Amino acid sequence: MAETAVLAGGCFWCLEAVYDELKGVESVESGYMGGKTPRPTYEQVCGGATGHAEVVRIAFDPAQVSYEDLLGIFFSIHDPTTLNRQGNDVGTQYRSAIYATTDEQLAEAAASKEAFEPAVRAGGYGPITTEVGKLDRFYFAEDYHQQYLSDAKNPYGYCNHGPNGLSCPVGIAR
Repeated sequence: MAETAVLAGGCFWCLEAVYDELKGVESVESGYMGGKTPRPTYEQVCGGATGHAEVVRIAFDPAQVSYEDLLGIFFSIHDPTTLNRQGNDVGTQYRSAIYATTDEQLAEAAASKEAFEPAVRAGGYGPITTEVGKLDRFYFAEDYHQQYLSDAKNPYGYCNHGPNGLSCPVGIAR
């Protein structure tokens, strides 16, 4: 039975592209979460007034890939120390956040953040700014944002995510 993870680490296109390739991931959907505006549009979210982050909702088979594995990858492919920014993408919608779907995920997310902090400090970065909270209302992003970086839609699209040079001590990214 599939479980769900919801992560925000900058542009949802980039997160979606990484997790789409992972064995055990059944689907990845781009959306918005963590704000106050019901059913926000991309333009509203980019305007900064909604409070939403760009997120991906990942359905995964825990027999093939664990939640801890997803978190290890998450912390290794973006900069969790920059508040409201990933590379050239700047704004509250680009913040780093983990939205847990269960109390177990909430505890695991907090533990992974704590476990990654020493590697971040040793790498010369500031403190981790990643929000950790419970899942609230998820809103699907517009159709054109779904699988945006796929070969069929935009094979040469922009993505600023990649290895951050740090190894997260949890999951398969270690």
